[in-house]
Amino acid sequence: MTREDLLATQTRIAPYIHRTPVLTSRLLDEQAGAIFFFKCENFQRMGAFKMRGAVNAILQLSDAQKAKGVVTHSSGNFAQALALAAQSIGVKAYIVMPENAPQVKKDAVVGYGGTIIECASTPAAREEMAAQVEKETGAYFIHPSNDLEVILGQGTAALELLEDYPDLDFIFSPVGGGGLIGGTALAAHYFGQDCEVVGGEPFGADDAYRSLQSGQIESNETTSTIADGLRTQLGDINFPIIQKHVEKIIRVEEEEIIAAMRLVWERLKIVIEPSSAVAFAALLKNKQDYAGKKVGILLSGGNVDLTKLPF
Repeated sequence: MTREDLLATQTRIAPYIHRTPVLTSRLLDEQAGAIFFFKCENFQRMGAFKMRGAVNAILQLSDAQKAKGVVTHSSGNFAQALALAAQSIGVKAYIVMPENAPQVKKDAVVGYGGTIIECASTPAAREEMAAQVEKETGAYFIHPSNDLEVILGQGTAALELLEDYPDLDFIFSPVGGGGLIGGTALAAHYFGQDCEVVGGEPFGADDAYRSLQSGQIESNETTSTIADGLRTQLGDINFPIIQKHVEKIIRVEEEEIIAAMRLVWERLKIVIEPSSAVAFAALLKNKQDYAGKKVGILLSGGNVDLTKLPF
């Protein structure tokens, strides 16, 4: 993966995505003693950064592959992203979703023209059902995070941020399946000026933190976190990128995630989901280490159930 790959990806997906705004807050800067630049992917189409990777992955398929459609398994944002990306490009999308996925997310997938196939709510059941759909329909399987074209697409968020603010000292990203932080790490490596990437992860799903410690991909024993978008684990394509280019991962408690989420709602006046708040929570937890620094923070999405707010 080269600098040119990221630039080509940015050009390719531009007609299908929003270039999202960057917000600042003097009050938050004063509170933490750093200078913040919030990249608002909650304003992306379908409400999250995942639209970028979904579009890029589909656009890279051959005409023959596009004609047979695409399939993925996801309970949330990537389900919506692939459905909308496929609809925008004129491709059929099959979305395998666990039967207990929130109805609001199922409704969104249907609204974006996706065909839902339900399965039991285990990772194994998801993979088996996706493989079955792939076999029966000939649809091309696109993984939500462990796919090179998806990773490159997600990296364009940090690329845009660095184009606007090239002298950032750090970029903080939430860590779930590893697609966003992997792409962010590549963007910082190629386009930053000694810009380090730091991950934020919940204690309740800290597989990436443990993977960096052990040097191999670890699994989550539990996924008990309010940050529902971060309950997935790293893959063999994004993990080597993270090992090579991510400075460290900071783990945060549930109360710290909720406090950071509330702070963004109150100060920036925008809606973000709990997974989005994890990167900011990680910085606030260690704010003394970033005093006086210019810090980009990826607000990954805003698809939150307003009937179940944690504050």
